[in-house]
Amino acid sequence: MTQALRKLVTFDEFVAKYPDNSGKRYELHDGVVIEMSQPTGEHEEVIGFLALNISIEIGRLKLPYFIPKTALVKPLESESAYLPDVLVLNRPNLVNEPLWKKDSTVSLAKSIPLVIEVVSTAVATTGGTPATHCLTNWRDDYLTKVAAYEAVGIPEYWIVDYAALGGRRFIGNPKQPTISVYSLVDGEYQINQFCESERIISPTFRELNLTAEQIFQAGGVQI
Repeated sequence: MTQALRKLVTFDEFVAKYPDNSGKRYELHDGVVIEMSQPTGEHEEVIGFLALNISIEIGRLKLPYFIPKTALVKPLESESAYLPDVLVLNRPNLVNEPLWKKDSTVSLAKSIPLVIEVVSTAVATTGGTPATHCLTNWRDDYLTKVAAYEAVGIPEYWIVDYAALGGRRFIGNPKQPTISVYSLVDGEYQINQFCESERIISPTFRELNLTAEQIFQAGGVQI
């Protein structure tokens, strides 16, 4: 039995067609369009809490950073484009980003001090015109995006797993809500993990005063 080949999409084709006017959100994974399911309210509360507190810290330190509402991260050497839950951008370096003005897309490590992905229960559908089969969201965050963001050279990447959805090899057994902070050291990510009342140690925002528990409670998780 033969199987129809999935139509692959280039980045230029992707940004020309997606996002459309439907209000849906999309990513491009190695030429495959991923339609992101509508997130839960708890997921959005965690994102809002993180964006607010990091924005306050940016203002307090008078850093030339900001958090865009919608922007893509595109690794230069692949037909991929990711839509992070929280993306901190370095405004002065955006003049060096060829895709920024037209497509609100960044590809250079110096433009991206920090990326945060919040693991959700949503699944994503795939296909040339997004459809067909489901992907598990946590695998993208712990596998696909770790490798992609490391390749770009993004200095800091958080995975906020407030519902403990990740695999046991990532967050331990028994599973518990965990924040994984990946820091780039000599071109490779080193990982530190935080749970319960532990204060998050951020190489980018060294004085950020947030505990894992505070972040989880923003999503309604009782520790």
